[in-house]
Amino acid sequence: MTTHDTTVLLFRNTMRITDGHLEGFRDAIARAVAFAQQHGPQLMVETFVEEERMLAHSFELYQDSDAVRTHWELADPYIQEVMKHCRVERFDVFGEPDADVVAGVRSALSEQCVLTFSPRIAGFVRFATGHRAQLPSSS
Repeated sequence: MTTHDTTVLLFRNTMRITDGHLEGFRDAIARAVAFAQQHGPQLMVETFVEEERMLAHSFELYQDSDAVRTHWELADPYIQEVMKHCRVERFDVFGEPDADVVAGVRSALSEQCVLTFSPRIAGFVRFATGHRAQLPSSS
């Protein structure tokens, strides 16, 4: 289903890395992110690891619900490879995806983790390099 949704969506995925799988997880994430950078619709993907707690945090920014659906279609093999090394502990959706994406997220995660949805209030995204904030001039 195609929509003309213009809602920016930010996903935060907190994963518990399986004991003994840290290196496998790192390799699988690196391949998944490289694929997303080359072929995916995401505006941004960043993944961080807390080795002491064996937790990983992944942030993905999408222009809209259509981009999320495209990601799911393209990246499923990479997602499955990552999931061999971890389980989702928490998944947070920031923004308001359409009903199909909400159902897809709920279905994929079922009851395995905490799942939250938070509507957007205000914000902006700045991707241009070299942009510096300027202080207002005082008179």
